[in-house]
Amino acid sequence: MTTLTIAKAINEGLRKAMEDDPKVLIMGEDVGKLGGVFRVTDGLQKDFGESRVIDTPLAESGIIGTAIGLALRGYRPVCEIQFDGFVFPAADQIITQLAKMPLRSLGALKLPVVVRIPCGGGIGAVEHHSESPEAYFTHTAGLRVMACSNSADAYAMIQQAIRCDDPIIFFEPKRRYWEKGEVDTSGSARWSPLTKSTVVRRGDDLTLLAYGPMVKTCLEAAAAAEEDGRSIEVIDLRSLNPLDTETLAESVGRTGRCVVVHEAALFNGFGAELAARLTELCFYRLEAPVLRVGGFSTPYPPSRLEDHYLPDLDRVLDAVDRSFGY
Repeated sequence: MTTLTIAKAINEGLRKAMEDDPKVLIMGEDVGKLGGVFRVTDGLQKDFGESRVIDTPLAESGIIGTAIGLALRGYRPVCEIQFDGFVFPAADQIITQLAKMPLRSLGALKLPVVVRIPCGGGIGAVEHHSESPEAYFTHTAGLRVMACSNSADAYAMIQQAIRCDDPIIFFEPKRRYWEKGEVDTSGSARWSPLTKSTVVRRGDDLTLLAYGPMVKTCLEAAAAAEEDGRSIEVIDLRSLNPLDTETLAESVGRTGRCVVVHEAALFNGFGAELAARLTELCFYRLEAPVLRVGGFSTPYPPSRLEDHYLPDLDRVLDAVDRSFGY
């Protein structure tokens, strides 16, 4: 086992994928000589050359459009979007081309493109640098949407995503990039299927559902709730689309209570789909409505206010208390 930060785990995962398959390419703004703004691709251009780690112009639409063409020619491009809010100039290519071309061709064309997006706030940055756009892409049929939350998953999931023949939006929790965890890089580790959720803490009284940066917050909330005698189960979704409804329904059906947590604005956020789906599946076993904790329905605030915007331990625990109040 090796101790790696999430950023370094992704770096090592990308390196392994490039060693295993010469068709894997990395593209993005400053991913080469600089190693990316978060240094996630540090050293890769030096080791694999400028023809496989490509510094692109500042044109997200061009990055994705070029990746689509490369994928049609048999390559496996990994595109880095420098910050979450920069993905929107590429939305046309992602939504109208990348997501739809395989079905448009009745499966004859494969587009194994991975779009890496550092997501979420907590780094003291401004709008366009601290957003959570996952709901736009989970709503887009034809895309797989993944979110890692720890080093071990980051290392495994990025390699699994690159091997997949479907286009994947891969969210990385930027404020967790420097947090460390144990990673088995020996090649003998048994990885969970890419579409499988993980129960990261067992409990009997309430289920907390989270993904990406909020998994750690929910684990902290569960530990705090234990002091009050409450047994809280925490599930890391990992795959937002497709959704592992079997694992989620089993947990919520057993505990009878559920709180969904994400950084994105609450209104029409991804948590709304989770709440609706679990209400349908677990209606007669629920002891309380499925509650949601998220950001506010405003543009991302200046950095001095982001601590008030982002869900924290107290807001999660308040939702837990409200659930038990029914």
